[in-house]
Amino acid sequence: MLIAGFPAGAWGTNCYLVAPAAGEECVIIDPGHQATEGVEEALKKHRLKPVAVVLTHGHIDHVASVVPVCGAHDVPAWIHPEDRYMMSDPEKALGRSIGMPLMGELTVGEPDDVQELTDGAALRLAGLDFSVAHAPGHTKGSVTFQMPEAADIPSVFFSGDLLFAGSIGRTDLPGGDMDDMLESLGRVCLPLDDSTVVLSGHGPQTTIGQERATNPYLQQVAANRQGSSAPRAPRRGM
Repeated sequence: MLIAGFPAGAWGTNCYLVAPAAGEECVIIDPGHQATEGVEEALKKHRLKPVAVVLTHGHIDHVASVVPVCGAHDVPAWIHPEDRYMMSDPEKALGRSIGMPLMGELTVGEPDDVQELTDGAALRLAGLDFSVAHAPGHTKGSVTFQMPEAADIPSVFFSGDLLFAGSIGRTDLPGGDMDDMLESLGRVCLPLDDSTVVLSGHGPQTTIGQERATNPYLQQVAANRQGSSAPRAPRRGM
């Protein structure tokens, strides 16, 4: 399997291209702010043909390049219905203006073909299997994508802004909720095998085992909510 990832734009949002191998079809995950050039470079380098864009949530730092990427390759975008409005109205999603200079660099709106994700959906794209889990907390429509273990390759978990190395996504923007975040961490993340590779929306790669041992949020959930208050999420990304 081939996974090519790079941080893009003002928020360093991780965009991923996933394919069975070089020279084959691929799926693009979270082409965010200023990701178009990086996507095209990765497609050329690995000789890939996109078949879909899939989105972990609707914040502008994860979806800003969806329209040009989907338009250039005539592919659909997949997003949870509760976050779909963010593609056309990013400022409403943030509860504030993101700034006119930045807005001038964005193509706001939906691509021609939008498909909606549901909890528990099984997507078969580019010859790859992705299981979808609805994971609200960062936004109401946040989702994660998990790929199964295969041969000597561990399971891969695209966590979006649910889980980071050592932390979690922020919950102080519209649609964010710490109680929902902790519930999603317990329901979606804790059951995963320690060997599961976590590729998140921001920051470095990690594993579920590493986060189970060191991440204070996962530790709080695993301790079965012993009455302590939730630690405050850092401001990483949007």
